[in-house]
Amino acid sequence: MSSSKGSNSRSRPQKHQNKTAFKNNLHDTSKKTKFLNSLEVNGVCQRCKDVLEWKIKYKKYKPLTVPAKCVACSLKSVKYAYHILCTKCATEKKVCAKCCIPIHNREQTNENIETFPSSEIKLQLKDLPERKRRTILRYINKHGEDNITPEIKAYIEELVSNIDTISLDDDDFDYSNEELNESSEEK
Repeated sequence: MSSSKGSNSRSRPQKHQNKTAFKNNLHDTSKKTKFLNSLEVNGVCQRCKDVLEWKIKYKKYKPLTVPAKCVACSLKSVKYAYHILCTKCATEKKVCAKCCIPIHNREQTNENIETFPSSEIKLQLKDLPERKRRTILRYINKHGEDNITPEIKAYIEELVSNIDTISLDDDDFDYSNEELNESSEEK
């Protein structure tokens, strides 16, 4: 932000823009960088995994030189930086080794999300483009899978069969069951 008074909006783009993506091994071919690039992050929750992968990608990860003390067993057995539990204690307690949040709860919620559409709807949605698939999934999430009537299933089948000729908007799914019944009576 400029230091000029009065105007809070910038009238020009930022001065230094990245033309290429950052590569952590572009000018550094040391053993440490090669080790960090080959390091696999596991034993942590998805959020912590993303954080650690970001640190590795942008050369912010500082590996441990000596093992750290585990919070649970009080032994010097933590071998990975930013972890507070050793891998043994983390697997026994089924928690993330970095933030100590139970991992099995997050895995169960992810399984519920993946298995939410039934298998027959999933097969039909597989052929749709991403935008149209997400529109249908939003509709299913909004109304619940239990509320999907045979008319709605028929409508999804019709969408799958006419993929190239239709354009989906969010407004396509804002109709009541009365309209569905009217359309099914016409057939």
